[in-house]
Amino acid sequence: MITAAPGMNISLVQPVQRPRRSTRPEKLEDPDFLTESYLNLARSNEKLCEFQKTISYCKTCLNMQGTSVSLQLNGQVSLSLGNAYLGLSVFQKALECFEKALRYAHNNDDKMLECRVCCSLGGLYTQLKVRDLRPELVNDYGKGWSLKYRAMSQYHMAAAYRKLGRLTDAMECCEESMKIAMQHGDRPLQALCLLCFADIHRSHGDIEKAIPRYDSSMSIMTEIGNRLGQTQVLMGVAKCWLHQKEMDKALDGLQKAQEMAEEIGNKLSLLKVHCLSEIIHRSRQQQRELRAHVVRFHECVEEMELYCGMCGESIGEKNCQLQALPCSHVFHLRCLQTNGSRGCPNCRRSSVKPGFV
Repeated sequence: MITAAPGMNISLVQPVQRPRRSTRPEKLEDPDFLTESYLNLARSNEKLCEFQKTISYCKTCLNMQGTSVSLQLNGQVSLSLGNAYLGLSVFQKALECFEKALRYAHNNDDKMLECRVCCSLGGLYTQLKVRDLRPELVNDYGKGWSLKYRAMSQYHMAAAYRKLGRLTDAMECCEESMKIAMQHGDRPLQALCLLCFADIHRSHGDIEKAIPRYDSSMSIMTEIGNRLGQTQVLMGVAKCWLHQKEMDKALDGLQKAQEMAEEIGNKLSLLKVHCLSEIIHRSRQQQRELRAHVVRFHECVEEMELYCGMCGESIGEKNCQLQALPCSHVFHLRCLQTNGSRGCPNCRRSSVKPGFV
C-alpha cells in the first residue's frame, strides 16, 4: 500500500487524451489508395459476375488522377474491364481492353500480366471459334513461375484442346491443373477443372462420368458465386440429357440456364440456349416455340455483331480464320485479304497499322 509522506499531496494522474480518429482518413484522399480500392472492388464483382458494376469501378479507376503507381495498375484495370465486357459478350470492347492491357504488360515487362491477358484472349478466341490460336497463346506461360500461373495456363490449354477434339491432351492438362488447384486449395480453379473434366467425358459420350462432375462443379460454383460458371454447367448437363434423348430434362436445364444468363447479361450463353432449344422443338415439330427461339437466336447474333462486316456471314458458325484490326473489329481473314489496305469497313480506320492482338 502506498502512503503519502507528511505534507505531501498526491494528485491523480490525468489520462492522456488521444486524438480521435478522423472519419475520413488521409488514405481516402490518396489517389493511389483509391485506385487500388476500386480495382479490388472491380475484381470482386467480376468474380461474382456483376459485370456492369465491374465496368463502373474500372472506369472510375481509369479516371483517377494518380501517380506512377496508379498508372502501373492501369494494365490490371484494363484486363478486368476486358473480362467484364467478355462476360457480357461485348467482344469488340473486350478486345480493345485486352489490347491495352497487353500494351501495358509489354511496356512494363510484366510477364504475369501478359499471361493473364493471353488466357483471357484465349477465352475470347474460343468463344469466337478461332480454336487454333488459343493453345499457342498460353503454351509457354507459367513455366518456371509460381504454380498458380502454371495451373491457370494448363486449364486454358485443356479447354482449348477439348474444343479442338484433342481429348487426351485436354485430359492431361486438366489433370495437372487440378492437381495444383487441390494442393493450394484454389476452389474457383477446381470448379473450372471439374467443368472441363465433365465436358471431356461428354465429348467422349461417357454421360455416366460427366454428370457427377457437373454436379461437383455446380456445388463449388454455387458456393463461390460464379453464376457464369453455373450457366455453363447447366448447359453442359442439358447437352447430356439431349444426348440421351431426355428432352424434357434438357428443356428444364436450358430454362434455368436462360434465366441465369439473362440475370448476368451474357448474350453468348443466351444464343447457345436458343440454339439448343431450337433443336429440341424442331425434333418435336413444335412450330410456335421453334419460331420464338429462332427469332431470339438471330437477335443475339445482331446484338453481339457476330457477323463479318464485309461478307455478312456469321462469325463462329464455321471454323474460319478470323483477324482483328487495330480498331478491334473482327472479320474473316479471307475478306481482309480481298479488301487490302482500304481500311476498316465499319469505322473506316486504317487497317495498315499492326495491332497488338
